[in-house]
Amino acid sequence: MTTSPPIATVDPTTGDVLETFQPLTDRELEERLALAARGAAEWASTDIGTRARTLITAAELLEGELPDIAFVLTKEMGKPFAQAKGEVAKCATALRWFAEHGPAMLADEPVATNATSSRVIYQPLGAVLAVMPWNFPLWQVIRFAAPALMAGNVGLLKHAPNVPRSALLLEYLFKRAGAPDGVFQTLLIDVDRVPAVIADPRVAAVTLTGSVRAGRAVATQAGAAGKKVVLELGGSDPFVVLPDADLERAVAVGVQARVQNNGQSCIAAKRFIVHEAVADEFTERFVAAMSALAVGDPLEPATEVGPLVSAAARDGIEAQVEDARAKGAAILCGGGRVVGPGGPERPGFFYLPTVVSGIMPGMRVATEEVFGPVALLSRAADTDHALAMANASDFGLGASVWTVDPVVQERFIRELVAGQVFVNGMVTSMPELPFGGVKASGIGRELSAYGLHEFCNVKAVWVA
Repeated sequence: MTTSPPIATVDPTTGDVLETFQPLTDRELEERLALAARGAAEWASTDIGTRARTLITAAELLEGELPDIAFVLTKEMGKPFAQAKGEVAKCATALRWFAEHGPAMLADEPVATNATSSRVIYQPLGAVLAVMPWNFPLWQVIRFAAPALMAGNVGLLKHAPNVPRSALLLEYLFKRAGAPDGVFQTLLIDVDRVPAVIADPRVAAVTLTGSVRAGRAVATQAGAAGKKVVLELGGSDPFVVLPDADLERAVAVGVQARVQNNGQSCIAAKRFIVHEAVADEFTERFVAAMSALAVGDPLEPATEVGPLVSAAARDGIEAQVEDARAKGAAILCGGGRVVGPGGPERPGFFYLPTVVSGIMPGMRVATEEVFGPVALLSRAADTDHALAMANASDFGLGASVWTVDPVVQERFIRELVAGQVFVNGMVTSMPELPFGGVKASGIGRELSAYGLHEFCNVKAVWVA
């Protein structure tokens, strides 16, 4: 029998253990996989209107209990309470969007061929295992679950071990929304048990949001089992500022794009590439704005940056910054820990908003994703140099470019190697647009019709 250590919820504001949960036993895991198989058969045969109503009911529950649900997110991973409320509202919006638009996107599509009739139909694959991260405990899951469930699949959630409350909340959400047993279940298991779940014949496909290392491991396991996989593996997004940019707005949005979710976002702006002509002014304004951010208790309304999710996350950011400092980088602001509201005895996992310039090859920050409130600031000699610097990364998730010249805008749209390009705005995700990356940022897409069809059997039909 498999034995695993308890799964704990730790408050990153103080480091206090709030609650522990026992992982599933082998028998309990088997029962859940069997239930998923039964639920998949029932849910696939459920009419699409019923599926849509289930998603809408889930949205209504989120909206009706928004502050209470947001409180769980803030206590579990430390995001500012206002941002947690925004995450819950965004999940409700996505559930409604797929409920409203899903039927049309799943309808049979006639195709003209030499047959009497031919068409494309969309059918669910079955049970989809989702291996999800902690940084957006609800949104990352709904991003997969809303389209997958709308298409008739069922979900098995293996959430990050530090957000078990959020994971169980999601299971209970769909149950209360009227989903049949087995349509959405949380698996409280450790990572060592994931390969066996992937290999299980009752699991049809896998999706993961997380690190490159984790994604490649899951892709290898899914490939060995011959199963569909969608991966979103983070990024080191460029934020390119050209001479004709609205600097006041670029600075304000740039700060928000860097420190949203305490800097722990895959699509956060991480590499700020500024044209030489405006670099001095942008740097002065940007450093001042980053220095002025209020760091503290994420439940306090005035707080703009809360703690990092764990001591390990804080220590990792600190090590990256210190490596850059030791190799000649300039720390323009921040660059250190700060004690949280719990005082020296319960300091939490806080790190000051930081701006680093003078990035050089050989520094860890030059190649690694920096997952915290640390901005990397570089100067570009001209537009060509800025574009080359933006693309000089192993990642390719999102990119933001700031210019009012339509010709330059179109050039960056075409030539930036990224899954999404935002012009004069911060990169974000929304149900209407596909979300995903290229290069080391992953494969496949979430959201929109493209995400809806990822976990479908796109079946060709030809009738003589």
